[in-house]
Amino acid sequence: MSDLSANFQRRERRLRFLLLSPVMLILLFAASGPLIIVLIYSFLTPGAYGNVEWSFSIDAWFNVILKRDIFTGELSFADAHLTVFWRSIKLSLMTAILAFLLGFPTAYFIATRPRRYRDVWMLLIMIPFWTNLLIRTFAIMELIRNEGTVNTLLMAAGIIDQPIQMLYTEFAILMGMAYVYLPLMILPVYASMERLDFSLVEAGYDLYATRWQVLRKVIFPLVKPGVVAGSILVFVPCLGAYVTPRVLGGGRQLMLGNLIELQFGQLRNWPLGAALSLTLLAIVMVALIFYVRAIGREGASNV
Repeated sequence: MSDLSANFQRRERRLRFLLLSPVMLILLFAASGPLIIVLIYSFLTPGAYGNVEWSFSIDAWFNVILKRDIFTGELSFADAHLTVFWRSIKLSLMTAILAFLLGFPTAYFIATRPRRYRDVWMLLIMIPFWTNLLIRTFAIMELIRNEGTVNTLLMAAGIIDQPIQMLYTEFAILMGMAYVYLPLMILPVYASMERLDFSLVEAGYDLYATRWQVLRKVIFPLVKPGVVAGSILVFVPCLGAYVTPRVLGGGRQLMLGNLIELQFGQLRNWPLGAALSLTLLAIVMVALIFYVRAIGREGASNV
């Protein structure tokens, strides 16, 4: 009987392996393959007119954060790159925070509506995803440009005498990314809110807790996994955003995605572009590890 059981388990494992083989091959050649090529390129020498020369070099990784003076050979930090790194991380964090401040009450509002109306509200949240990203970015641009809707209304109300320069600033990028990625915060938070047992909220009020205490000690701990997931879903694409910073930043406020495109395009330094791409990947991996650890701690505390 044990032999039959062992044979059955071996057949089951073989069948699972065969079923997983197509997915594994796709991941190997479609995902790992390009990453390996980028990794190899990061250790090569840039060509004179783009592409690479097959000569080993670590200059690309060296130039990610350092630079050498062409006259004295003195080493110093690559201020431009570090500024772009700091701006990308800062704006991504600020976007995640702003999306949370807007998305959390929105998700709570939808979750507390009658069930027959929730799908309508979620449909309204999903509608922007049906519109091209570039069109949504240009819509924000029309709102905040000097002759746009916001400045026109403020001037008509007599609040300002001349237009406020909002376009081509970090503020414009922040507003654009918050608008674009806000649904990615609302959806996971709402999924957690929908499973929330609101009798616990009522119990908190029965124990004379204030609204703030109920929010901080009852609601937020129970929906924390959704908040963490939403924060990662907003933070990660913001780090590599290209279209929104390019349009709303006007080339003045570069982010990592723009810097990488600049290396592969105008500057024709493919190894440095590859090294910057892998650096961005490393930052994303750190964010994902933080998410997995946060979810793991949350699961352990619930056991």
